[in-house]
Amino acid sequence: MLPILQLIVDTVAGVLGGVLLLRFWMQVIRVRPPASIGQFIFTLSDWLVRPLRRVVPGMGGYDWASLIGAFLVVLVASAVMLLAGWTGQQVFLYALFRILNWIIYGFMGLLIIEVIFSWINPHAPLAPFVRALTDPLLRPLRRVIPPLGGLDITVLVAVILLQIIQYLLRQGFGQAFVMM
Repeated sequence: MLPILQLIVDTVAGVLGGVLLLRFWMQVIRVRPPASIGQFIFTLSDWLVRPLRRVVPGMGGYDWASLIGAFLVVLVASAVMLLAGWTGQQVFLYALFRILNWIIYGFMGLLIIEVIFSWINPHAPLAPFVRALTDPLLRPLRRVIPPLGGLDITVLVAVILLQIIQYLLRQGFGQAFVMM
């Protein structure tokens, strides 16, 4: 029964946490979403972000309430592991590992969506929004990696680098769980 409960909790937490992370990233890079996406994001996350802003105000131009809200969501979702006998410290480390994984998977997803738009319809209404979200990741790579025969491979390089980071996280956190 625990795997079914974990599936349900993880699905709800994944959607809400993803929206909160997207809200944080949009604010970091100062991009406005299209009206329909913005309405979805703010409707789904305002109930958590607004009260958190009273406790954690934005500093340095960042919406820390959205980021902390995403971590709280993943922490609550990870608390299901307490039913499996995990300690509070293990649940906290697992939640930290998961939020970092969510961030990496979010970037990978955005990069894949950008590739799909570039192949199918680069002038789609959402294409500029997705391009603005991925540009901070790709711009430094584009300075170093020239197009090969007119083909931009920076997205491929970015995905490989994100996978390397993910591998290193698994190795680092795997060691932490072994030591407990």
